[in-house]
Amino acid sequence: MSEKTLFIAWQDQDGKDPRPWFPIGRLDADVERPLYRFRYTGGAQSAQNQVDFSLPPEFPGLRKAYESDTLFPIFKNRVMSPRRPDFPEYLSALDIPKTATSIDVLAANGGRKMTDAYEVFPKIDKHPDGAFSCRFFLSEWRDMPAPVKSRIASLNRGEELRLALDRAHPATKLAVQVQTTDCISVVIGWTPQYLAEDLAASVPQCAGEFAARVARVNPPPAPASQRVLIELSGNWNGHEPMSGPDFQPLVD
Repeated sequence: MSEKTLFIAWQDQDGKDPRPWFPIGRLDADVERPLYRFRYTGGAQSAQNQVDFSLPPEFPGLRKAYESDTLFPIFKNRVMSPRRPDFPEYLSALDIPKTATSIDVLAANGGRKMTDAYEVFPKIDKHPDGAFSCRFFLSEWRDMPAPVKSRIASLNRGEELRLALDRAHPATKLAVQVQTTDCISVVIGWTPQYLAEDLAASVPQCAGEFAARVARVNPPPAPASQRVLIELSGNWNGHEPMSGPDFQPLVD
């Protein structure tokens, strides 16, 4: 199946906490045709209503569908050029094959840039029985104290981790911690914000149905944003991830 869906999110950077976070657009990609289709989601409308969010010039119409046979620049500029000599090592750090497409790279790398406040992530699809799996890089670990960073450096591939709901996160209020399973568990960071709401709806009641493990640890000089890759699997019976109003396209 060649069709894949990505979302792009934006976080308010006005310097005040909590900093609102919104999924503002959806990219549907058929890389075999090829055909790329972008639409704003309800999160873009929410961001305009709640904070000072300006639409990217590339997509000036809030209620318009944009189509192209090439990847839109706002996404393409978040993928390393395959012509760079370190591109194979880059794919290895993301734990994706050499045959990966730009959409595969975006689904894995988070699409973050120092020059803006956007983030890219894949749509999570669950199986008919409710099972799902996803991968993400550990967030917000760089400001942790030295002992925590040492514990992160000692993580092993396949090591089990646990999730815990955090309703007092200073920047976002709602967040999900990632902890070790030591006798005295260590908070090593957080999941990406795009997972927080869906996990918050289910982790307290279904903690035993979720399994998190270390998929890969990338030592320096890998970017800090790609240090610890985590694989999460579980079951979402009765819950549809990424289905709230902010994730719904504003045009059919």
